Formats: sequence, structure tokens, C-alpha cells
Amino acid sequence: MNSNNLIVEKREYVFLKRLLNLSGYSNDNSVKKSLEKLSSELQLALIVDELDMPRGVIRFNSLVTIESSDGWQRKIQLVIPSERNFELGKISVLTPMGAALFGYPEGSTVEWEFPGGTKKIFISEVKKQPLPKVLDLPL
Repeated sequence: MNSNNLIVEKREYVFLKRLLNLSGYSNDNSVKKSLEKLSSELQLALIVDELDMPRGVIRFNSLVTIESSDGWQRKIQLVIPSERNFELGKISVLTPMGAALFGYPEGSTVEWEFPGGTKKIFISEVKKQPLPKVLDLPL
């Protein structure tokens, strides 16, 4: 599956929009640019119900294997900001890497501006995990 637009489950979309509004976008310029790009991509995102969410799309808590155009490979888990833990590979959605990956399907190549410059990241595997309890909010 490949898509030009993000694919986001409805509840996760609402939660992520709230996070972006509350974050203030940070004083770090590279983080600010990443979050602004994510926010603009969310405006064009395909928003779907849980039952219609395709497999292999990066969501909250997804276990993701990525490969860089620089030749490295890494396994990460994309999490809400309060769950971040770099040593355990838990990357917040509000970091440049998290913002770059959220909503893209397995098999996609994402080009994103990181603090070290523009990089191409290939998403080689996505494994769905249970969503965080904080998303159990009524819409």
C-alpha cells in the first residue's frame, strides 16, 4: 500500500490535533518545522473509523522498522509524549522522527527535514500494538 496522504484513525486524529495545539510547537526550530509540516499534512489526511483503518499504517504505539538512505536500520515504537523513552526506542509523535512517520503505511518512503538535514526514510515494517488508554475518550 502506498499513499500520498496520511491515513489516520478518527480518535487518533482528534488526539493528535489536541497535542499539536497544546504543544506550542516548541522553541527548537527543527522540531517546530516538523510539527508544522505534520499539522499541514493532517489537513489533507484521510480520516477513517477504527474498523476501516488499513493494516500496516503507523499509529500510536506502532512498532516500526525503518531504514535510512544513509544505510542504517532502526526499530522504534511511536508513542504519546508522556511515554517517550529513547533508550527503549520509544519515540514521541512530537519529535521530528515521530512527526515524519505518523500516518504513513508500510512500504512508504518519507522525505523529511531532520536536524541533520533532509533524509529519506523507508518504512519496512509496521506492527500494530494496543492503543494507549488516553485515547479511550468519547468523540
